[in-house]
Amino acid sequence: MNVRSKMFMPLRGRVVARSFSVSRPRWEAAPLPTSKPVGAFRGGVFGFLSGAVVAGASVYYYILGDYRVANEMLTDDISALQSATLKLQSYINELESKMNKLQKK
Repeated sequence: MNVRSKMFMPLRGRVVARSFSVSRPRWEAAPLPTSKPVGAFRGGVFGFLSGAVVAGASVYYYILGDYRVANEMLTDDISALQSATLKLQSYINELESKMNKLQKK
């Protein structure tokens, strides 16, 4: 006989079957503690507050983004106005110098 045939031989003429039953103490385990139910009022208040916080945060970030865009546009307009003012000032100074030259002749 080889080793493989010995593995499947019954012990002393009986077939050994494995039991799949669960022991009795496991069946009689302590019941799970019951959770305290959340009342409709507390659940409603919690839901309302969480929704209000989410909506407020989203509006805050939307307004913050809009403010940044408006601020950048205003800064660009101010710099454009400043450069136009400098060009106009240099043009006026040039005209005044030409007028002074013409008056001295």
